Amino acid sequence: MEPRGYRMVVSTESDYVDTCAVAERELIAWLDSKRYDTSGLAEGRTEVAAHATLDRDSESGMNGAYSRWRMRETFSATSGTWQSTLVVRSGLPEDEGRTWVQVDIEHRPANAAEFPTPANTPGIARSLLDALEARDGQADVTTAPSFVEDADDVDDLLEELCDVNRRMPVVIATVPYGKNPDDWSRTVVEPLFRNLHGLAVLYVLIPAAQIKFNTALEYHPVFGGGVRTYVPGLDPAWKPDAQRHPVMSRRTIEADVRRAAKTLAALPQRLASRHVLPAALLNVPQQRTRPRPSSDGANITQLRDDNAALTSLLNEAEQAEAVRVNEINDLYSELAKAERGSDELRGENEELYDKVQESQRLIRFLRERLEATGDFTTAYSVADNPTITYPETFANLLDRLDELPYISFTGNPKTTQKLDSQSVDNWLNVAWDGLLALNHFAEASAKGKASGDFLSWCKSEASGSFPFPAAKVAMRESDTVTKKAKLSSERMLPVPKTVDADGVVYMQAHLKIGGGNTIAPRLHFYEDGPQSGKVYVGYLGPHLRNTLT
Repeated sequence: MEPRGYRMVVSTESDYVDTCAVAERELIAWLDSKRYDTSGLAEGRTEVAAHATLDRDSESGMNGAYSRWRMRETFSATSGTWQSTLVVRSGLPEDEGRTWVQVDIEHRPANAAEFPTPANTPGIARSLLDALEARDGQADVTTAPSFVEDADDVDDLLEELCDVNRRMPVVIATVPYGKNPDDWSRTVVEPLFRNLHGLAVLYVLIPAAQIKFNTALEYHPVFGGGVRTYVPGLDPAWKPDAQRHPVMSRRTIEADVRRAAKTLAALPQRLASRHVLPAALLNVPQQRTRPRPSSDGANITQLRDDNAALTSLLNEAEQAEAVRVNEINDLYSELAKAERGSDELRGENEELYDKVQESQRLIRFLRERLEATGDFTTAYSVADNPTITYPETFANLLDRLDELPYISFTGNPKTTQKLDSQSVDNWLNVAWDGLLALNHFAEASAKGKASGDFLSWCKSEASGSFPFPAAKVAMRESDTVTKKAKLSSERMLPVPKTVDADGVVYMQAHLKIGGGNTIAPRLHFYEDGPQSGKVYVGYLGPHLRNTLT
């Protein structure tokens, strides 16, 4: 099902009270632009126009606070109802003082059998982004794209792309060589991004920064005036992952910018509608509107008015129920498609397994033929690269560290062993590959044969038989993590006192063992090859806290 509604979910470091004040101010300005009456807004229901009502409710207590405004516009009996909702919610304790802001726009047809009209990006969303310092993960969410101009900007962008906590896609437009970046952004990028405000984090990558960016993301490049959408859960070192991040060519964009803008917005809209809300917003109770009490006596006129109001509320509830039923049916349909896709993949895997078995039978046949001719050397020769036997569990990985004489593990074994109950995909293999590469690097460093840090080593041919993807190596943490004592203290990890008198060092260098979920394991290490001849691994476990975990 293609998305029809609009949803924006962002956070801000402003406190709840200040954010509510900004939200109410921008809401009133938005209503004024529609020429609605904003003079009597209060808790409960207010008629702001003959065809529009505004419901306001709020609550504060031990579980935090929220304020919610919901406007319903019914222009005619056959037009259906446009419902716009704005929620400001104080964060939970784990949100570390952040405040959440949510904007929803949806069309509810008068006839449940009709298809909803698509919602455009509302003016209230743009004005809120301009008024608040809104964020998604480590990234700023703005209405104007940010320019990526130098190496430092590229490093920050790569951190944002690999941030396991981001909810929004990152959309990156490139500037063709020979084009002025400001002119290209104004004439092409801004019209192309017009439907993405509040749905994606927006960037313009100028040619001077493209080389470093595309080198770091060798499987996920973008260039030549094209645009690429990087969805959450990016794995830069896995080539098949590139298929999840669609590219739009310059030719497609210039052929019809308006059509390209609509196409570009479809994926972010779908992700926004399907992504689970943050825990704080999930805890906001369902809105139950009640008619505002009247001071008049219980005469027949008042009873008729109350009856009309209650009938209206009942119709709203029936309409909402019909919408939810349609959504559930669509989800069931998508689930059935996913199950069919899973069956197809299972069949493909079985075919690949059969091909592997057939290849092994062919190898045995050829080996027997070589033996028959007396060529035993060719029959049993091995490749130059060593055969790697991977650990079976993370507990087994720790037991095998004595195979790596230049690695010293100083972390908490229990933290690492717990990954066995959480591990998915190829985390165990990636962790072992990383340790093999670190051991190889430390050996070369101890013998004075390594120049530069581990990241430089991974990018060079010196890594030899034990390569490790450079895109999975980060030699420093973000400035936010480094400057916040609560976060940086978690990276103060143990080393022998012969290495540091305090017995701890700031291990900001780390390997990205996995991504795509809330665990996203990391391996933090400290290079000390020229001194002690070792690389100290102070942590192997779930992603340490940053500004959003």
